[in-house]
Amino acid sequence: MTQSHPKIGLWPGFVKAARKEVVPALGCTEPISLALAAAIAVRELGRAPERIEARVSANLMKNGMGVTVPGTGAVGLRIAAAVGALGGDPDGKLEVLKGLSGEAVAAGKRMVAERRVALAIADVPNILYSEARVFAGGEQARVCIADAHANVVLIERNGETVFHAGSPSAGEEGGDYDFADASARDIYDFATQAPLEKLDFIHEAATLNEALSREGMRGEYGLHIGATLQRQIQAGLLSDGLLTRILTRTSAASDARMGGATLPAMSNSGSGNQGIAATMPVVVVAGHVHASREQLTRALMLSHLMAVYIHARLPKLSALCAVTTASMGAAAGMALLLGGGYKAAGMAISSMIGDVAGMICDGASNSCAMKVSTSAAAAYKAVLMALDGACVSGDEGIVERGVDASIANLGRLATQGMAQTDVQILQIMMRKREAA
Repeated sequence: MTQSHPKIGLWPGFVKAARKEVVPALGCTEPISLALAAAIAVRELGRAPERIEARVSANLMKNGMGVTVPGTGAVGLRIAAAVGALGGDPDGKLEVLKGLSGEAVAAGKRMVAERRVALAIADVPNILYSEARVFAGGEQARVCIADAHANVVLIERNGETVFHAGSPSAGEEGGDYDFADASARDIYDFATQAPLEKLDFIHEAATLNEALSREGMRGEYGLHIGATLQRQIQAGLLSDGLLTRILTRTSAASDARMGGATLPAMSNSGSGNQGIAATMPVVVVAGHVHASREQLTRALMLSHLMAVYIHARLPKLSALCAVTTASMGAAAGMALLLGGGYKAAGMAISSMIGDVAGMICDGASNSCAMKVSTSAAAAYKAVLMALDGACVSGDEGIVERGVDASIANLGRLATQGMAQTDVQILQIMMRKREAA
């Protein structure tokens, strides 16, 4: 392993970033955010709600319309609000629906069927915003979450403010880290040179997301892409090589998550699919090369923290599918495990920017597993090119000669160039919803 002169002063911030942005989450985090708001609102109300009024930002509406809510077998934000209110754990954060009872699910479905859950788009500047207002016996409570999936900014009871807080600039619980003085090289140095005890917590990502992958391989969730690919191996239509195993096991985890499995994912930057994309390719390659626990841990930290570093340059939610950026982190982690150094990791990320930049996010749904598999394939292809000394050059498209400059261009594409794309995607989805 090539040693450099690491900026050790940045390392505490890197630990904070990883601990805040790589956390367990049960279900797609957009409807889960609304479920959490509803659960907290009911606690403040002090009794079961008779009706719920939910408002969410346009981007959160886009990502919550088509995804199965864990434990319910039902799709969408209304059921998320209902079961969060009736059976959610207000202290559970992104695992608010963990342990959801059958009685709460049945009551939530009745509440939705009886049209006692209203849903609308909120006229707010926040890209990520969820609000639940619950009513019972002439009383009401209101909870608002903004800018991060579990960041409660307002609690009201009967119109009086009980709690008010500012929004964080990063992370789920506070804005006390940033990457202003950091580079991709600094991320690499931290992951490869920091004491192992500072990194070991990231190993839980492998534990949680491998369990999701095994569940997805049962073929009972979503588009069952992982199970389908496995059947094609058995039928002789696919070879049982490393690339296929990466696609199969990564897709299966996303199948399970998007299909409503009641297992948590280790998320990244507020997304379970991003966490899966940053984890499973690295786990599969680690198994292939018989990596030690330390080697896997360092590769996972490199993958997840690089994904956070890249995503920090994007809006929290946007038209750009962020499993692509999470898979760029996985490319770095795989390159490390396969014997490449920082140069190979940077080359792989740049090649991915030249390959899959611009893949759109058209809302959370079962088809996200397809985007996860596409991005995982692109990551492994980019790593193989890098190990052979090839990558998309700085003379091509938005790719620059330095990986940090390429990442900055990707951020500009997402924040500025794709803003109208996001509007069009939402308009198409809302038109379909109204016609249904």
